[in-house]
Amino acid sequence: MTGVVGALVEAWDELRLHKLRVLLSLIGVAVSVAAMTAVLAVGQMTAQAQTEMMDRDMGRQVTLFVNASGPSPGATAEAVPAMRALVERYQIEHASVMMWAPGRFRAGGATFDTDLRLVDQPYGLMHRVQVVDGAWFAEGDADRLAPLLVVNEAFLAAVGSPGLATHPTVTLPGANPVTFVVGGVVANRWPEEMPTAFALYDSYTRVAGHTIDPAMGMVPQMELWVPPETADLGMETVRRDLSAALGEGAMVDVGSNVLPDQAAFNRTFQLVVLGIGTLVLLLGALSLVNISLVTVRQRIREIGIRRSFGATSGRVFFSIMLESVVATAVAGVVGVGLAVVVVRNLPLETVLGFGLQDTPPFPLTAALTGLAAAAGVGTLAGLLPAAVAVRVRPIDAIRY
Repeated sequence: MTGVVGALVEAWDELRLHKLRVLLSLIGVAVSVAAMTAVLAVGQMTAQAQTEMMDRDMGRQVTLFVNASGPSPGATAEAVPAMRALVERYQIEHASVMMWAPGRFRAGGATFDTDLRLVDQPYGLMHRVQVVDGAWFAEGDADRLAPLLVVNEAFLAAVGSPGLATHPTVTLPGANPVTFVVGGVVANRWPEEMPTAFALYDSYTRVAGHTIDPAMGMVPQMELWVPPETADLGMETVRRDLSAALGEGAMVDVGSNVLPDQAAFNRTFQLVVLGIGTLVLLLGALSLVNISLVTVRQRIREIGIRRSFGATSGRVFFSIMLESVVATAVAGVVGVGLAVVVVRNLPLETVLGFGLQDTPPFPLTAALTGLAAAAGVGTLAGLLPAAVAVRVRPIDAIRY
């Protein structure tokens, strides 16, 4: 232990004596470590952005999509109650009806078509719905006399962009016209998105006085957010129980949002990012090796004198290599700190095209990888100069 501590102290003293040389040789390493760490961190954040984008489109991992219809229209009308009974029986915490209804709205003197999605309150969490004004549906909103409507920005613009403080209303004509109060606004998913609206299924059917007519081709659908480890068993259980509940001849289709190739894609993406970072780091290490070799040639007198005073080959080898390791470790800390500052101030919303709902902290794995890579580069960059230093003999101190 004393020998190791002594070697570390000796290496640090050498670095202090050769500040300029160390600074020049390690600028490239620090920048390379910063670049590698930043690339790894941005890669992980990009993976998070991709996950959130898929969650918005297909639901959280793992979401089961259940479509059910009975042998007759009357039996199909019982599909939603049967699905909800199943949710209650198995205590599924996050589940939502997902159906479409004709959406020709009237506001003032204007009439326009839109997508009207009938959902339950958990749908917002399951699909990472981001409300930019007002609020998403809350518990108890299904019992409101004036049903709430959550719309996108395109819908609000179509009705004249009124402020939510004025409690704007829109009417859905029909045999039983339904007047909605706009209570929340979500951001457009893309610049040219068409008007879209969300309403609670129970609220809509209660006020409209009827359920969605199966004859219109609207097959009842429910989404269930279940743990990944129970997804396969859940699909079999849901299919069996719903088929039994709806009777012989019922059509029950159960799928999931699991993409078999997604895990392989994520692994490949991480390997590509790691490969790019490693290449950048190796380029920085090349300059360090060159400077270290030149420096060892300039220190032949010093090394020869140390050998004449009894320094062993192992001690000389270890001290020269340790100088490189300590120096690159310090450069690694500086590089990781620089990467943290850069990534923290990176405009991810501009780069990715949308903001992250669950913005991850700076990835610890990226920081540790950067530090480990810096120490590894220092070890590799110190091997060749240390091997050259071991060959120095005391007589060389006199020659040089």
